[in-house]
Amino acid sequence: MLSSILFILMLQVMNVDTIFDFTTTSNLDNWTVINDGVMGGRSFGSFSLSTEGHGVFKGTISLENNGGFSSVRHRMASLEVSPNSKIRIKLKGDGSNYQFRVKNKIENRYSYIQPFRTTGEWEEIEIELSSMYPGFRGRRLDRPNFSHQTIEEITFLIGNKKAQGFKLLIDHITLVN
Repeated sequence: MLSSILFILMLQVMNVDTIFDFTTTSNLDNWTVINDGVMGGRSFGSFSLSTEGHGVFKGTISLENNGGFSSVRHRMASLEVSPNSKIRIKLKGDGSNYQFRVKNKIENRYSYIQPFRTTGEWEEIEIELSSMYPGFRGRRLDRPNFSHQTIEEITFLIGNKKAQGFKLLIDHITLVN
C-alpha cells in the first residue's frame, strides 16, 4: 500500500510534456527529411503517417558519392528543460542503430547526440539530455554534454556506414522534467 502511494506521489511530482503525439490526423508540416543528397549522396528517406497513426521514417541508405545518412527533424517552439530532463520515445524499429539528436537553438550547426538500437518490437526508450554529446558531421566535438535550458529541434538519424533499407515507427515523444 505504501509503495503504491509513493508511486502516485512520484508521478505527481514529475512533469511530463508532450513533444509530439502521432495520430491519424497529425500535422507533419514541422517535420523535414534531410538526406545525404545535400552533400552529393544518394540515400533516400521519407516521413509520413501510417494508417494506424504512427510517424513512419523509412527509406534506403546508399554509400554512393560518399553518402550514408538520412534524417528527419522536427522544429518547435522553444521548450524549457532542466538539468535532469529526459526524453521518452515510444517507437518500433527494424533492429538497426539510430541516433536521436537535439539542438538547444535551431541556428546551431551542431547537435547533441544519443545513439540507440531498436529491437524490432514496440519499446519505450528514455534518453537523459545530460548524457547527450555534441557532434557535427559525424565527429564528436570537444565540448561538454548537453547542459542547456531549452530545446528547439529534435532529429532521428540513421547512418551506420553501410547500405541498407530502414523503417522506424514513432508513436509519441515526451519530455520528463
